[in-house]
Amino acid sequence: MDAQRSLWNRILIACGLAATLWPVAHAQTPANPWPTKPVRWIVPFPPGGAMDAIARTLGEKAGQALGQPFVIENKAGAGGNIGADYVAKQPGDGYTLMITSIGMATNKPLYGKLSYDPLKDFAPVSLLAIVPNVLVTNATQPDIKTVADVVAAARKAPGQLTYASAGNGTSIHLAGEMFTSLANVDMLHVPYKGSGPAVADLLGGQVNYMFDSITSAKPHIQSGKLRALGVTTARRSSTLPQVPTIAEAGLPGYEVSPWFAVFVPASTPKPIIQKMRDTLVQAMAQADVRARFETIGAEAVGSTPEEMASHLARESARWSKLIAERQIKAD
Repeated sequence: MDAQRSLWNRILIACGLAATLWPVAHAQTPANPWPTKPVRWIVPFPPGGAMDAIARTLGEKAGQALGQPFVIENKAGAGGNIGADYVAKQPGDGYTLMITSIGMATNKPLYGKLSYDPLKDFAPVSLLAIVPNVLVTNATQPDIKTVADVVAAARKAPGQLTYASAGNGTSIHLAGEMFTSLANVDMLHVPYKGSGPAVADLLGGQVNYMFDSITSAKPHIQSGKLRALGVTTARRSSTLPQVPTIAEAGLPGYEVSPWFAVFVPASTPKPIIQKMRDTLVQAMAQADVRARFETIGAEAVGSTPEEMASHLARESARWSKLIAERQIKAD
């Protein structure tokens, strides 16, 4: 009798334990694994640029891999701030992500006050790619063939030579500010509303130089209308391998690497972030994606969320210092 009572006690205890654990086990097995509906990918700039091309290329691949479409939405304006503010206020459910650029590190010191906090309101997913800027001049200038020539000419005529940009605070502008700071020369910055009109005036001879994105400069370099003097990145670009870096061409320590990365609202669960990151990195390893990147001068990178967080912190500190020193303000 005692043996039978002991057996029933063990059965009851086991049943009770199972009843206690079942809801926990059930809760840990999501009924609806992400994603179960379309994912919105916000591009905070107009269609047509490198950022938009990267998002559309990777969004198509991610949609194929995950079985749900990634829908690209362009929310342009205020140097990317309109799109960033929108994403910062979305639910952290994995259904809204944003591709952004160096502006994530520069907009706070440039604008003074933002409606969102780049470091606190977002969770990084991955660094995607770097698209170098390239120092170019009109090919009709016979005496300007190297970076050293630019520095020498600027020292002979302080404040008289000009460099164009796509607007105040853009990576193109900051590349020029870094150049004049390290070279200790005085050159006049001429901001435009976008790269297109700036390049048009450079081709027309209205301005002397530009640190243009390799994406828009490459066709003019290949046609012989623009002369490439140096790329802004720490290593030569695989798209223009014959063009030296500005550092190796005579300005040691110079490096500006315009980057593109993915962020989500800060409350997004880590498992979703990791799945999103793995999907995008796997897409970037595919041959057709790398070929597409090469056409726009983009070099795939990829990172962990933690590596991207560290990168953003370093970039924020670096650019905040230069922006304060040069007293740069956004438009």
